[in-house]
Amino acid sequence: QEIVEALRGEQVQVFVKNPLHPDIGLWIGALERFNNNGITNLAAIHRGFFTYESSAYRNDPKWEIPIELKRKIPTLPIICDSSHIAGDRDLILEVSQIAMDLDMDGLMIETHNNPSIALSDSKQQIDPAGLHSVLNKLIFREREFKNEKLSLELLRLRSMIDKLDEDIVKSLN
Repeated sequence: QEIVEALRGEQVQVFVKNPLHPDIGLWIGALERFNNNGITNLAAIHRGFFTYESSAYRNDPKWEIPIELKRKIPTLPIICDSSHIAGDRDLILEVSQIAMDLDMDGLMIETHNNPSIALSDSKQQIDPAGLHSVLNKLIFREREFKNEKLSLELLRLRSMIDKLDEDIVKSLN
């Protein structure tokens, strides 16, 4: 709330990182607090979630949460902090590709001229050449099919799946 008060009346963009624990309500609440006070140029930063469980990642991505956030607030830009999720420079490309495949609006990747001497988070940073490499290896998928015949076939198959889902639910009832 103190940040909201300090920014009242300012025309700035505010990036709101997800809370440490996977609670979409807290994340939306923080965004609403800014929005309700006239600060509407907002973006969400997905940096993963703290976990006590052993994982390949520093922070569990729990991709379903930013997907749900996008569903609830479709106009909100969501940027993936690949470095904080990965916690290891060798996983940044993998996390970044997943984020792009999930239609996130951008990436935040920690870059340092010499990560080995960085004062914090050195394991999750890449140098400028590494950043260049990651960006060049990313595959940006088409959001819409260019092939109309394929689009119609996909629509037909989705309708069939919806019908099967409906039949399964009726059978279970």
